[in-house]
Amino acid sequence: MGVDLRQVVAGILTLTMFVMLGNMIKRDHFDSAQEAFPGDRRVNLDNAKIAKQGIVTFPEKSVVPWKDDGQELKACWSKPVLDDVEQTNGFVIFSLTNGPEYHVSQIADAVVVARSLGATLVVPDIRGNKPGDQRSFEEIYDVEKFVRSLDGVVRVTKEPPAKLSTRNLAVVKVPNRVTEDYIAEHIEPIYRNKGTIKLATYFPSVNMKKTDKESSSDSVACLAMFGTLELQPEIQEVVDSMVERLRTLSRKSDGQFVAVDLRLELLEHKGCRAESESGTKSCYSADEIGSFLKKLGFSKDTTIYLTESKWDSSLDYLKDVFPKTYTKDGIIPADKKAKILDSDTSEFEKVVDFYVCSQSDVFVPAISGLFYSNVAGKRIAFGKTQIIVPADIPDSSASAADFITHYVTKKNHLAYSCYC
Repeated sequence: MGVDLRQVVAGILTLTMFVMLGNMIKRDHFDSAQEAFPGDRRVNLDNAKIAKQGIVTFPEKSVVPWKDDGQELKACWSKPVLDDVEQTNGFVIFSLTNGPEYHVSQIADAVVVARSLGATLVVPDIRGNKPGDQRSFEEIYDVEKFVRSLDGVVRVTKEPPAKLSTRNLAVVKVPNRVTEDYIAEHIEPIYRNKGTIKLATYFPSVNMKKTDKESSSDSVACLAMFGTLELQPEIQEVVDSMVERLRTLSRKSDGQFVAVDLRLELLEHKGCRAESESGTKSCYSADEIGSFLKKLGFSKDTTIYLTESKWDSSLDYLKDVFPKTYTKDGIIPADKKAKILDSDTSEFEKVVDFYVCSQSDVFVPAISGLFYSNVAGKRIAFGKTQIIVPADIPDSSASAADFITHYVTKKNHLAYSCYC
């Protein structure tokens, strides 16, 4: 009995259509979004979009979560001119505290205040959380780069005048992202009276969103935040060595690795894991991060860098899912461990984490806060927009693209005011 070729072809086409329809029905569609991280979105996996024809349709899921870097942006601020400001004889003194995620904001506020007052800015020292924990600026940052970058913008001196007594200085509290109006009303009168002031920046909230209202101090803030701080050579070499090591371990993913900001001491803080009334969470555990990345399609060969310093048993599940998971203890060059990990201060550890997370191919903030926001800003400037905010997802139908931070998808980070 002969076989009708047309019937065979028709049968194959019919079978193919049924297979395609079956696959379409299995896929989940991310249709609506709600807050999952403060300021970020979380997908709703229960809804599917109904097309005009009445057919349920689903977007294609990318089978590979890795994505090439975007285009590196260019600084679009204009360098302010010192002659535009009336110069005065006083000084603005301040300290850098709490880690590099705070340093960039503290620098920006201090430069904006000093320029507005026409004062001379004194290169800051760096203070840790413990009494007496104090370091010079040049132990961590390139002081010559700092002074050179502000040339023509604000006067800078490495040391305050010898006759100046720091004990009787007027301490002025400054809200992060200080405005010109605030300076004129609350800071300038004290400066005019005292001649020299000491700034103490405080953070009423974590606010790194760009504003629609432009100010004459915007270019100053952009330059200070993104153009003044570079690591001193020895610390930069440590960061470079760690990044190179992580890329070497990532051969099966073309040298790409994931950095996760996950610090156990913060996760253990009371209330950190609690959900808000809207159902959002401010942090995620190692187990939750492991499940999240696995559901997004990252393979077991993925190399993961954690900002936790040394191994803890609570990280075991994450390592079971992703065997190439490392803390600083497993990555830092042996001859630098004493300085970075065994120091009396955690300042070096924080700096290393901040810059490794800024250079990774994918950044996942397991903890909401200023570290996340300022690492995001640095990455945006470099075109490294793979910043994935975690969320609770019930199955493995998710795509990494659905969890990209709102800072990138909406381009509402302050960095987009400075780079274009």
